[in-house]
Amino acid sequence: MTEPGEARPLWHGRFGAPPSDELMAFTESLSFDIALAPDDIEGSRAHVRGLGRAGLLTDTEVQAILGALDTVDQEIADGSFVLAPSDEDVHTAVERRVTEIAGDAGAKLHTGRSRNDQVATDLRLWLRREGTAAAARTHVLQATLLDRAAAAGDTYLPGYTHLQRAQPVLLAHHLLAHFWALSRDVTRWRDALTRANVSPLGAGALAGSSLPLDPDAVAAELGFAGRFENSLDAVSDRDFVAEALFVAALEQVHLSRIGEELVLWSSEEFGFVRLADAYTTGSSMLPNKKNPDVAELARGKAGRLIGNLTGFLATLKGLPLAYNRDLQEDKEPLFDALNTLSLSLVALRGVFETLEFLTEPMQHAADDATTAATDLAEQLVREGMPFRDAHAAVGSIVRDAAESGQPFADAVAADGRFGPDVSAVFEPGETVRRRTSPGGAGPEPVREQLVAARARLAEQAQWLHV
Repeated sequence: MTEPGEARPLWHGRFGAPPSDELMAFTESLSFDIALAPDDIEGSRAHVRGLGRAGLLTDTEVQAILGALDTVDQEIADGSFVLAPSDEDVHTAVERRVTEIAGDAGAKLHTGRSRNDQVATDLRLWLRREGTAAAARTHVLQATLLDRAAAAGDTYLPGYTHLQRAQPVLLAHHLLAHFWALSRDVTRWRDALTRANVSPLGAGALAGSSLPLDPDAVAAELGFAGRFENSLDAVSDRDFVAEALFVAALEQVHLSRIGEELVLWSSEEFGFVRLADAYTTGSSMLPNKKNPDVAELARGKAGRLIGNLTGFLATLKGLPLAYNRDLQEDKEPLFDALNTLSLSLVALRGVFETLEFLTEPMQHAADDATTAATDLAEQLVREGMPFRDAHAAVGSIVRDAAESGQPFADAVAADGRFGPDVSAVFEPGETVRRRTSPGGAGPEPVREQLVAARARLAEQAQWLHV
């Protein structure tokens, strides 16, 4: 039996013996769910006001508990909050401290509420804030890419398929390709957060409550779009976590692809970019090294976020309704994914703000005569030749030139199927200037794309309030 004032587990009435140290060590979540403290306090404030409106708390009790919550909020913020051995999770810790401050009124804080609907509410509040912050950081990286694209002017480089030179593209076009991928990520955050913006508070442990609660009013006070429709679903649903993990994982995959290109482009073999010293590292042994660690880690951390997603889906797949303790495993992967993604976004923004594009090697590589092969085939198409025949004709010239060692441009000039002005296609930058189709890599469609990209950023900024 516990003594007056001694910390007790929330379920002490049902048990005749205290929990073992091993149980507490295995089940505690305070070491990571303390991150939910601001959200737990915000949800508790709304819950307490709701209890007051329902007549379950007096005005004096409401003010006492709200004052205690304010004190706890400040203690956590300034680091003076003292944990107790019985603090199993953030909810236990906050309620215990509120009761210490507010006395009997504090013991009424949990009226009509379970940790099941409480934690689901906290996590949705946390994701709503941190998911929006991740989208905002994505927006900033997009803006940086757009700025570098606009400044790139007519600079061009080889476009690649299978990591083989294919056709020249404007550098702006290449940077904007990453811009649009990140734009889809912002859209996915927007959609996912819309679905997450539902309040579970009032669902109780699984079946609601016999008390006169008003979940709609509490949901509105917390800024949710609405309340749950089914109490069983409300406390067991973690779709919003899985969806956020997917959005984060896919976005990190996009950052991984950017990182891979930066690794390649900054190598001596490519020589397309020079990374700033502030965003590179050296070698402990090799004095000559300048390593693209930000790019490599952006690439490497994609596996970590994919693991967070797949691991959590495996946790969910076998759970019956309603709440199961397995759901405690939702927080660490979510916290890690959002933190990792945010660090990656900020670091890559710095890389792109400070790197130097080496335009001469880029354009020299893009002016390889064989990158005009498709233009030559299309010239034959304009003269009436079926594309498959034109493709075969140009392909045979490429093969013959490669085998004989003859310059490709000379081999084309000697072929009677092309006119005397065919040499114009081999002029530096000519093939990229010929890319005129909408959405293409040439100057005119890229100018139009820059306008569309600015409009997209403006639309995103309106949603993000930035």
